Amino acid sequence: MADRLYTSSEADEVLSALRFETKLEKATLARIAFALSLVKVGSGVTPSISFNGGELKRPTFFGEDEVFIRTLIAHLYNRRELSEDELFSNRSIIKSHIDHGAGLLAAMFQEGGRSGEGLIARLADEVEFAGRREQLGAGLDIFIGRTLLQRQELILELNNTTRHANSHLAIMGKPGVGKTQFLLKILTDIRVQSSFQTNFIYFDYKGDVVDNQRFLELARVQPFRLLQGRQSLPINPFILPAYDEQTINVSAREKAESFASISSKLGVVQKGALTEAIRAAYAKRAATPMPFPDFPDVLEIAATAYEEDGKKDDSLIEVLRDLSDFELFWRHGSETPPMERVSNRTILIDVHAMPVLKELVAYLVIERLYKEMATLPDSPVMDGRRTIRTILVIDEAHNYLSQRNIFLERIIREGRSKGVVVFFASQSPNDYQQKFFNFQELLEFAYIFQCDGVAASSVQDILGCSAKTAKELQTEIARLEPWQVVARSQNKTEDFVKFEAEAFYKSYS
Repeated sequence: MADRLYTSSEADEVLSALRFETKLEKATLARIAFALSLVKVGSGVTPSISFNGGELKRPTFFGEDEVFIRTLIAHLYNRRELSEDELFSNRSIIKSHIDHGAGLLAAMFQEGGRSGEGLIARLADEVEFAGRREQLGAGLDIFIGRTLLQRQELILELNNTTRHANSHLAIMGKPGVGKTQFLLKILTDIRVQSSFQTNFIYFDYKGDVVDNQRFLELARVQPFRLLQGRQSLPINPFILPAYDEQTINVSAREKAESFASISSKLGVVQKGALTEAIRAAYAKRAATPMPFPDFPDVLEIAATAYEEDGKKDDSLIEVLRDLSDFELFWRHGSETPPMERVSNRTILIDVHAMPVLKELVAYLVIERLYKEMATLPDSPVMDGRRTIRTILVIDEAHNYLSQRNIFLERIIREGRSKGVVVFFASQSPNDYQQKFFNFQELLEFAYIFQCDGVAASSVQDILGCSAKTAKELQTEIARLEPWQVVARSQNKTEDFVKFEAEAFYKSYS
């Protein structure tokens, strides 16, 4: 029976450094690394073949939990039995997870500001789907304003499942009428009321939010200013839950469809070339500790294939070159490791300085969010309140709604049970009338500020009112004062309600 194993030198270096920073024993850190890796990659961990690190003895690692850990591994790996060599040796499952998990701990240490307390805080954030911690997110009741005449307070019961079918929300209005301040107020309230457990990913299209330091501070938002100081997203769109041939092939085809839906210049030939380049890029990285490519990998392979076939560079090569040269996403060799998950982060992605690819960047991040969402258990419901885990916030949504974003559509359809919600901010109710997808039907909350040229049919679909009322509201919506809003009434005897929206700067001055 094996009674000891040796970690890789890299893992030993990480565990030794973290022992100094956290005052935790190396064996405790090794167990944390093992558990973290087991949760993150499961049976897909890359076997570790390096044994020149520190010694870890069997009784020290297991303590009194050997039977539990053995059972846990057997269940995850769908094995009835594990040999001693598979369980605890230099070629064991546990060793591979310790070595891999040490790398994850190192990344979390960096993200936590290179402090022991920051690392512990990041580890605590990882326990977001375990009972009591997630239930703290229940009960999001947001004060949104007062009615114009009676001055009655209006409360948005965002996650009340007994009253609302979902929590998707849209704010519409022309520039300068208060819709962004209204949105920031709602988001900050959600963060505070949920004890910062409900996260959001915000696409800032105009760049008018990224410089609002008060909002970033109060909502605890991490901003990423793309193409400003060469700042990139520490997100790799090619990370997958597994790296078997079928999963890679499906993902490659989906990526090609994503690119084609954004760029009308990409035809069948380019989609095929991109699919093959992505497959080859995965094969190139298959035997490495990070078995996923980056955009420079895909560009290199696609460009080489074009050269070998005597083909001139076209729109596909142009897009791939922009993605690579602009360094929009994480790439191999980066000092900061890629985010393991995006659904547990509150980030603002500022794309306003980008001359091209704004919609494609959003598409790829939305795809990544959907893939994570699909693996999550249903979010808990307590006292009729469903826990909201993540909100996808799309500013200037009219630039995105006309695209056939299958992953956005899937999030809207399937996100309710997973606690994933979409917030839109756009210029008109007309933006949601898309033939290929009925956005209006799935928007539970809709707030219309002053708009010009609104179609009566759009108002009717958005508010669920009669055709006669929608026709009357056309003129009224065009004449609304700043901060005045028309919305669906919570009172079933009324078609709509008019109120004065609450602003972020008023609530958080």
